[in-house]
Amino acid sequence: MKGITRLKNIDLETRIENLRREMQQADTDTVIIFSDENRRYLSGFTGSDGNYDESAGVLIITSTDLLLATDSRYDTQASQEATLYNVSCYKENISKELPLLLKSVNSRKVGLETSRLTVEIYDKIKTKLKEESPEIITSSADKFLKTLRIKKDNNEIEAIKKSLAISEQAFLKLRTIIHEDMTEKEAAWLLEKMIRENGADCLSFPTIVASGKNCALPHAIPGERKFNSNEPLLFDFGAKLKGYCSDTTRTIVIGEPDSTFKEAYDTLFHAQKFAVEAIKPGIKCSEIDRVARDYIDNSKFTGRFGHSLGHGVGIAIHESPRLSKFDDTLLEAGMVVTVEPGIYIPEWGGIRLENMICVTDEGSEVLNKISYDDYII
Repeated sequence: MKGITRLKNIDLETRIENLRREMQQADTDTVIIFSDENRRYLSGFTGSDGNYDESAGVLIITSTDLLLATDSRYDTQASQEATLYNVSCYKENISKELPLLLKSVNSRKVGLETSRLTVEIYDKIKTKLKEESPEIITSSADKFLKTLRIKKDNNEIEAIKKSLAISEQAFLKLRTIIHEDMTEKEAAWLLEKMIRENGADCLSFPTIVASGKNCALPHAIPGERKFNSNEPLLFDFGAKLKGYCSDTTRTIVIGEPDSTFKEAYDTLFHAQKFAVEAIKPGIKCSEIDRVARDYIDNSKFTGRFGHSLGHGVGIAIHESPRLSKFDDTLLEAGMVVTVEPGIYIPEWGGIRLENMICVTDEGSEVLNKISYDDYII
């Protein structure tokens, strides 16, 4: 459709077969997909949800059937994009239509993507099924759906690289016009505009621009604060292209940085470097987090790094695996993750350095091209 870019050469049949193998192992004959990310991944349908109670449709997948139920807004679009699926259009809401749809494919053991359902919608579905199809047993399919997109194929990795290139080119252009008295909001808007002008379909998340003490807030919202010389300026940004996200953070300074900036920057540079060097197939995600965290905690900035080290990136900006002390997932070739250590000091500010990393058979590949060396404007 005009205005929508999609990844070419997607092997949807292989993705569906992978899901069906997981369903068989979980003794589940039907899976219902509610999230727009998994819906797109398994069907090619690009319709997007609004609020939690505003769905663009659901996929119903069995060992032999592929159904996509949507409403009149997306009927034509779904038929054009999800060509492997039988598309039906419901009149009121999916909760009321589900019993009939499940009966049409002889469902008995149904796995729901419960992580993307509100309690209200989940209760409506359970109540309706109990009333009209008491023979159907429901369970959560989240355990195997969580890892469905965890490894990327070559086409997906190339899409991520192109998305990343678009955002990095925009940031390099923004650097040339950054000046004192520019506000965080102004810089964020210019960066977003440049990302769009470079060809992105949209942003992969709301842009973070923080200055001075605001940099101590990991997810700061750009405001009216003006840039000053000799203080940290943090930019966390990403593009989305053909459904795939990028995510990068750089911290720079106008003029000469103070000693705290220099020491924190050097500490983060090495913490990230050693963590990336440790990435290879078979290593626990928690171990990668430990490498960076231990390095920071053994410096003068101990306790200043609170959040996890990184996360998977793909169709969603945050997906499995997590580089966290709580995630013991073993790294595998094809996983794409961020490595983003940060140091945050209230009333002074903060620094975060973030690159995207692809796990390879031999180790890892840094996907970013922007150097860390040139951080002074």
